[in-house]
Amino acid sequence: MSNQLLRSLPSIERLLERPLASRLSGDLGRDRVRDLLREITAGLREQLTHTPDASSPFFDSLTDAVERELEIRAAECAQPSLRRVINATGVLIHTNLGRAPLARQAIEAVAEAGAHYSNLEYDLIDGERGKRETHCQELLARLTGSEAAVLANNNAAAVLLVLNTLAEGGEVIVSRGELIEIGGSFRIPDVMARSGAILREVGTTNRTRIADYQRAITDRTKLILRVHPSNYKIIGFTERPSVQEIAELSRKTGIPSFEDLGSGCLIDLSPFGVKDEPVVAESLKSGISVVSFSGDKMLGGPQAGIIAGSKTIVDRLRANPLMRALRVDKMTYAAIEATLRLYDSGTAQIEVPVIRAIALTQEDIRRRAEQFCGLVLQSTNGEFRANIEEGASVIGGGSAPEVKLPTMLVMLESSEMSPASIENGLRSHTIPIISRVERDRVIIDLRTVALEEEAIILDAIKALAQPALETAASVDI
Repeated sequence: MSNQLLRSLPSIERLLERPLASRLSGDLGRDRVRDLLREITAGLREQLTHTPDASSPFFDSLTDAVERELEIRAAECAQPSLRRVINATGVLIHTNLGRAPLARQAIEAVAEAGAHYSNLEYDLIDGERGKRETHCQELLARLTGSEAAVLANNNAAAVLLVLNTLAEGGEVIVSRGELIEIGGSFRIPDVMARSGAILREVGTTNRTRIADYQRAITDRTKLILRVHPSNYKIIGFTERPSVQEIAELSRKTGIPSFEDLGSGCLIDLSPFGVKDEPVVAESLKSGISVVSFSGDKMLGGPQAGIIAGSKTIVDRLRANPLMRALRVDKMTYAAIEATLRLYDSGTAQIEVPVIRAIALTQEDIRRRAEQFCGLVLQSTNGEFRANIEEGASVIGGGSAPEVKLPTMLVMLESSEMSPASIENGLRSHTIPIISRVERDRVIIDLRTVALEEEAIILDAIKALAQPALETAASVDI
């Protein structure tokens, strides 16, 4: 029976001539459709070979089976690998979901820069070649209180560039309590080793004093490093020197000081419950020689590492041959400048999505959640139940690990579907919706959902309820 079915399968060339393959060839290209057909027919042959009962209805028409699979595979191919999703998890800076969305102004700036030629490395005044590092200089200097600044493609690159420029072949003093893992197994000691600098640990994991730094200084010391432990916190019997103490030691010895701020905040977020996250300008005002921080975490811009500090040091960084390997492109410059302008104008709390989400109060979210729950009940005729409970959103992205922002959680349940099925159904929607499951309930936190995205989630829930609604309708008839 299997051999008979296999003999009934048309050749690849005949399958390519059929209407479905011809139509798909126009979208994907004939060669891609041919490759898909070869994969599908090879899979069917393998399946038939190992199927004892080949009289299954599935095998009534191998041609139909091939074309059904071809449609599924073609639809998957048509989807871009990098897709938009809706973040309903309540994790504001969600690294797995691309961290935080950009402000509208930044998106428009990226589109403008990407669609046209630009003066990325062209001096419009003198009509000759310019330097890309000049972009954003005035803005960054004003917002950080620095003499100069430069961009790298992320903060790990920024740290690498500073260490290599200022301390290659020499020692860098750092507290044992600050030898953090940045994320994705990128560790400060590993980055330092790659930079050519030599790690000189001082103090202990939980207690390091300024005297420990003083005793470690030798003629080989090139840099004093302070790392903000943004992705963890040691509590209890702890001690570490203040920024002012590190800066003062740097002044007395003439050894540059460098603070890796991690997330980096341009404004004080403590009024919104985000405490202990240092403001960039405060570190530089205290006398730190140079700082680095991320552009795509608490700042809410594109992926970038921002280095700000003394002009002497920044000029050395720009002259480092590594700068070319670590530099950012025109679209990053466009996005970061547009984002910085929002801080400069005092509108970041309104316009920058991550800052706006942080600033939302529990009462703001309660009003949205109550309305959302009512719409769930209404649009599904009660097939889905949605209630609200108090909960907490988190910053994420390795930032402010202890901060819990009070929120109202939407708890989604159905008598017909398991929580896992609901979560999978939301994730499989045309625009995937990423939620979480806790205590046998699907949880949606609207803090990370834009207002216009609520309608998309409601459509997805309604689609999940549709089979049950259709069954109820047929029973009524």
